[in-house]
Amino acid sequence: MEPVIFYCYDAYCNWCYAFSPVMLRIAEDYKNKVQFEVLSGGMIIPENPKPISVMADYFINNCQTVTTHTGARFGEDFLWHIKNPGLSDWFPNSLKPAIAMCVFKEYHPDKQIAFAADLQYALQYEGRDLCDDEAYRHLLEKYAIPVNEFYHLLKDPAYKEKAFHEFSICTQLKVTGFPAVLLQVNESKFIMLASGYTTYHDLQQRIESALQDTDHPIRDGV
Repeated sequence: MEPVIFYCYDAYCNWCYAFSPVMLRIAEDYKNKVQFEVLSGGMIIPENPKPISVMADYFINNCQTVTTHTGARFGEDFLWHIKNPGLSDWFPNSLKPAIAMCVFKEYHPDKQIAFAADLQYALQYEGRDLCDDEAYRHLLEKYAIPVNEFYHLLKDPAYKEKAFHEFSICTQLKVTGFPAVLLQVNESKFIMLASGYTTYHDLQQRIESALQDTDHPIRDGV
């Protein structure tokens, strides 16, 4: 089988947002050598939706740490919600962007990495609420996806099941945090290439090593 790189991410993950440029570059460099598959991880799946105020301190501290270590900049419209949680109407939930990703794959399976980056940018820079259906409309135009079809599928229970299946796969792959990158070399063998934010140089070297010698799995992450 052709090698497959699985990118396990979550639209709400700050480290994944910072990692987007790395994955975009990797996807471009290896587009003719491996397949790419994005799996949503389900980082925030509350039984009952909770306001952003519950997680605001976590997000503020995490964003500062991410910026310090990676240089990634978060948008003021996003930061407003975590700095003014009492005024925000956000109830963070990873499910809808995960469903949107599953729907997107039906149209552009070869552009999953780009769409994941766009979802993260829409949320963490532009400050769009990914729990709001309208947060996706501008991306439908960008990718020439029929609007009515997309919104119909977004509410289709089958795609909700697909999203939860992806969450389950991440668990089966023993992914405990995001981002994570794995290389599947055969039906049963996966090589962990990155567990946590990883530089392009390190990830590129690990991919090359794994492709050349799959007898020595790479298990360390940054």
